[in-house]
Parts: sequence; structure tokens; C-alpha cells
Amino acid sequence: MIKILANDGIDDAGKNILEQAGFIVDTKKVAQEDLASALQQYHGILVRSATTVRKDLMLACPSLKLIGRAGVGMDNIDVPFAKDRGIKVINTPEASSQSVAELVFAHLFSMSRYLYDANRSMPSVSDKTAFNTLKKQYSKGTELRGKTLGIIGFGMIGRTVARTALGLGMNILPFKLNAADVRIEFDFFKTFTEASLMITMKCVPFDELLHHSDFITLHVPHSKGAPPVLSKTEFDKMKDGVGIINTSRGGVVHELDLIEALNSGKVAFAGLDVFENEPNARPEILQHPKISLSPHIGGSTVEAQKRIGIELAEKVVDYFKTHPL
Repeated sequence: MIKILANDGIDDAGKNILEQAGFIVDTKKVAQEDLASALQQYHGILVRSATTVRKDLMLACPSLKLIGRAGVGMDNIDVPFAKDRGIKVINTPEASSQSVAELVFAHLFSMSRYLYDANRSMPSVSDKTAFNTLKKQYSKGTELRGKTLGIIGFGMIGRTVARTALGLGMNILPFKLNAADVRIEFDFFKTFTEASLMITMKCVPFDELLHHSDFITLHVPHSKGAPPVLSKTEFDKMKDGVGIINTSRGGVVHELDLIEALNSGKVAFAGLDVFENEPNARPEILQHPKISLSPHIGGSTVEAQKRIGIELAEKVVDYFKTHPL
């Protein structure tokens, strides 16, 4: 009987699919240092971002046939080595796209109207003078309509961000390595009609995105030790007063260079869901008055976790149907 360790948990909907297919599913959390021993009795492991599956773990677990990543990025898995060992690696690239995209706009709306700062300041208001001072301070917000959003990384999440931005009347500058044109489906029209709209967007050179974007959001993978996508060199090429959103991975944005750009006014504000040294983010980041913060919750909605669990479980079942033990 096939045994699966869902080491970082799995939604009940996904667990039910696996159990109905005859799999044994264990959701107990095994510490990283104990995985090599514990995983000996399992044929598959399902992880999020907390658990890493590297070469040494795979070598220590000859019964391992499948690694499932509940989410998009697989930088916590040694994918090339797994493939060399004949271990199937799967992820869920579609399930969390909407949730991540909506968090991007939660930060964008919050920053463009100073809500992130107002929530910090309003509790201390005790009289009309203080209230009016804040009212004047926060009356310099900006609308998103008509602004240009640069999207670094134009995969599933980037395209979902673009759909939302276009619906808001924003201009889009997408960038994707080795891509010229990307097709986007607007399926929300199906609420009113069976038809959907397909458009083709042309990806732009990286420097063009940097020079012309009012806001920039990142949706790219990042391996530990890899250089950041945005650092001082890139910040210097941007418009004065640009807004930066990072919901992808810590390390994609050079945090010290970001702080310098925020302090100089080159960057007006930043929305960060991920950090270089999670869970111990820099105090300068956590306390900066121009940063909107969230604790790595991009794909963490009730709806997304259910979709992730279902998609992951179905892929696991499909694999073992064609690759029985």
C-alpha cells in the first residue's frame, strides 16, 4: 500500500482524495533533521516551503518515488537530482495564482492610499487637530487606473496579476526570460456568457520595464545564494517614487538596497510578503514606515489551500496509477 507523508500538511479535500484512492496519508510533522530516518517507510512526501528535500535526503530514502510541492516555487527541492534518480516531482502552479495576485493588489491599494500607515497612526488620534493632520497627510494618495505596472516573471501568477491590473485600467509591462509573446485568457466573462476573451501581450526588455513602471511586482523563483533581481543598479534605473511589491521569494529584492532607495525617496513604498531571512526578518524592514508587511501568506487563503490540496492529490493518484509499486 502506498504511503504518503504530508509533512507540511494538506487540505482535508486533498487528503480525502488520496485516502479514497487507497493511499495511507500521514500528516504528522517530522522535523527536518529526522526526515531521513522517518521517510524510510514512505513512498511519497508532500511539502510546502518549510521542508527541504535535497540530495542527501533522497539518497537516504531509496523507497521515495514522488515529491509533491504544494505551491509553485520548487527552490526547496533538488529537482535535477530527483529527476536523475527517477523520482517524480510535481507542483501546483495554478491553484494559488489568484490568491497571490489578490495579495499583490491588497498591498498596492494599501500603499497607494496610505492605509498601511493610517492603521498605525489612527489609534493615537485623540482630538480634531490630530485627525485633520492625518486627513491632510493621507489625502495625497494615487489611483491605480492609468498607472503602469511592471510584472517581472510572467508565468501563471504574473498573468493572473495582469488580468486584474487590466481590469482596473492599468497599463502592463511584462517581462519574462526567453519570451516575446504571452497569451492571456479573461475567463471571468463566463459569469455573463459562455465566451472568454484571449489576448496576446508582448513582453518587454527588462530595462524598459525598469524605466517606465510606476509599480513593479515580482513573480520569479530564487535559489539560495543566487543574486537578487532588484538591487541598487536596478533601483537607479527606475522612476522616482516607484512602488515595489515582492510576493515571490526572499532574496529576489536586495533588502539593504531597498531600504536605501526608500530612505532616498527613489522608492516611495514597498509591499513585502517574503524576506531574506525568514522568519527572522531584518528589524529595519519590519519597522520601516514606508513598508507594508505580511508574513508570507501569498497562497494562504481557504480557497487556495483547498485547490492546492485537490490538485496535488489528483496528480499523486494519477502518477501512481501509471507507476504502481
